[in-house]
Amino acid sequence: MAGKKIDKSQMYEREILEIIKTKALTKIQQIFSYYSGCCEATFYNNKLNELDTIKKALQDNRTKMCQSMLFKWYEGDNPTLQMAAYKILCEDEERKKLSMNYSETDITSKGEKIKLPDIIINYPPLKSDEL
Repeated sequence: MAGKKIDKSQMYEREILEIIKTKALTKIQQIFSYYSGCCEATFYNNKLNELDTIKKALQDNRTKMCQSMLFKWYEGDNPTLQMAAYKILCEDEERKKLSMNYSETDITSKGEKIKLPDIIINYPPLKSDEL
């Protein structure tokens, strides 16, 4: 046999990376809708989900999509989308000021766990005719 034999895992990786790039996939689960070179079990058994190349390709697509959407929202005429973009980009303090239902959840305990007292209710014993 002439040439070097390519490891199946490397072949899967190369083919999957190409599909991630061409189909702009963002999650591992999406791979199985477009790639028929191996089944889901083979993908995980070969630990392809742990490869930095696949993780990075998916993350790069997510980043590009987020940047593209934010730019479109920012440049668009829809105030709701512009507000969504602002909330994604702004600091926490600004986001709190914008929120209509923001409330501090810890206003009295200063981070300490609050222990509620045990409540004991003593009912008079029931008579046999009340059962």
